[in-house]
Amino acid sequence: MYVGNLPYSATEETLSEKFSEFGTVESAKVITDRDTGRSKGFGFVEMANQAEAQAAIDALDGTDYDGRPMKVNIAKPMEKRSGGGGGRGGFGGGNRW
Repeated sequence: MYVGNLPYSATEETLSEKFSEFGTVESAKVITDRDTGRSKGFGFVEMANQAEAQAAIDALDGTDYDGRPMKVNIAKPMEKRSGGGGGRGGFGGGNRW
């Protein structure tokens, strides 16, 4: 499941605790900035089965988590990103005054 609008204080442990009320949490991951280590405000939770996941979505979507309304839904597969850089867009070229 995708869990969005998390407070920056959220940890994988606290996220797991919130969801464990609805079943077995297989994993809980808070996405962090690689430079600062601070939460980016979203994460993912995997539960043991679909029924437990749906119960968690129904109960937690929109509920308050340290002053922020959590967004909880089924995670969508990551869209494939096109290309990797390429082109010289915006570099050099012509006379500029």
